[in-house]
Amino acid sequence: MTDVTSAKSARRPHHWRRDLIELAALFTAVAVADAIANLIGHQPDGPYLLAASAVALTATATFHTWWARRHSHAPPPTADGPSADHDSSGPDRSTDRLIAATRTGTTAGAVAPVTAPTAAGPALSAGETVLWRMRTTVRDTPGSLAELCIALARHRVDILTLQTHPLAEGTVDEFLLRAPAPLQMQQLSRAVSAAGGSSTWIERADAHDLVDAPTRILGLATRTALDAAELPLALRQLLGRCTIHSLPAVSISGRATGETAPVEGVLEETVMRLRDPSGGAITIERPYLPFTPTEFARARALVELDARLGPRVPRSEHVLTLPEGNEITVRRADQSDLAAARAMHDRCSDQTLRLRYHGPVRDADRYLDHLLSPRFGRTLAVQTASGRLVALGHLLWDGDETEVALLVEDDWQRRGIGSELLGRLVTLAIEAGCESVYAVTQASNTGMVAAMRALALPLDYQIEEGTLVITARLEATPVRSLPPYEQAGR
Repeated sequence: MTDVTSAKSARRPHHWRRDLIELAALFTAVAVADAIANLIGHQPDGPYLLAASAVALTATATFHTWWARRHSHAPPPTADGPSADHDSSGPDRSTDRLIAATRTGTTAGAVAPVTAPTAAGPALSAGETVLWRMRTTVRDTPGSLAELCIALARHRVDILTLQTHPLAEGTVDEFLLRAPAPLQMQQLSRAVSAAGGSSTWIERADAHDLVDAPTRILGLATRTALDAAELPLALRQLLGRCTIHSLPAVSISGRATGETAPVEGVLEETVMRLRDPSGGAITIERPYLPFTPTEFARARALVELDARLGPRVPRSEHVLTLPEGNEITVRRADQSDLAAARAMHDRCSDQTLRLRYHGPVRDADRYLDHLLSPRFGRTLAVQTASGRLVALGHLLWDGDETEVALLVEDDWQRRGIGSELLGRLVTLAIEAGCESVYAVTQASNTGMVAAMRALALPLDYQIEEGTLVITARLEATPVRSLPPYEQAGR
């Protein structure tokens, strides 16, 4: 459109009358100036009057130019103009952004980046900032979210992401905030309450929370699709700090437990129950924060994905050479290895089984079906070149905690297999985000104690009636790279 306008201007006809008028005005001005100069110049003070007039004329012209530029009557730039996107933090742009953030413009479970407007310019001044995750319930009326955004803006808080969880009454809004470091959590909570927020929950966030919800959920779904043992971990990362229990339909002794859940699941405030694809039920508890219908639908979708894909475990292997030269293979194990694991039990001494299972030796085989199930954790198996299973290492999800357990056949003990398995299990626990792992053994089991100490991690010891519980803290441990047989499954 601009090119067309310029072309039209270029073809505009020349007006000779305008040139004639301008020429006449020029000659008139010269004649008037000559007459004034002759009249004043012959006076005694004539030269001084002419100089003063020139100065006054120059000053007047300068003032007129400054005044015209300062009080321009040019129209404001349009949305298509060059400066339309120059400043997105001015009053008009901030108002538009705030209106867009009101309740009428959001959808259920949507994620939208929002910047809270401030009267002083950018949302955050230069300086150190921290990330917060905040969830609050607001009235489901137009403008309620805008009031909350204004309250956050007064404290120079930047809204990075926003998710909405509609309820029967009100709406739960979940924010990721960047706030000035001096702003305390109590101050933030009071500001939100004053703006109409209720049931507010706030905790510190980190860079991992900057990933938007759809991307994070797709990543969790991919992990679950690759490995059935990932389902409890995926649910925990999806729902935050929560306790997850997998309750089998049949106990270790073979009796029915009665644990089940409807196909559609059950949501009760801070508890949800979902049907376990392998039988039984999955119970998820979060006492400090009620679940929303949106979270319930996401969790149910992950469980349904797991059910449709059926049993699956990454089938990669890692070959190691022991100090004496024998080669062993470390790989993931599941319930298809049940017969080989029972055969290993038969070759183990009663003392070895008693140290591992802390109970009657005749009950050892009953635990294997539970231990090899991906629903309750991950199992690593060690087999020889001939294919014989000689060791098992278990990483078990135990609610909020994680247990490690080892069983090495007698003839293969004292060769470093237990330490190798334990180190790999701890690596898996760190990769899964566990804060600690614990091992339950007997005080006389010097091999397990030595393997735990070889981890070079902070250890806590508790002993009661001969039972020793050793806890290794992992929160300060850097994540190590996964072994090849785990990398292939990612």
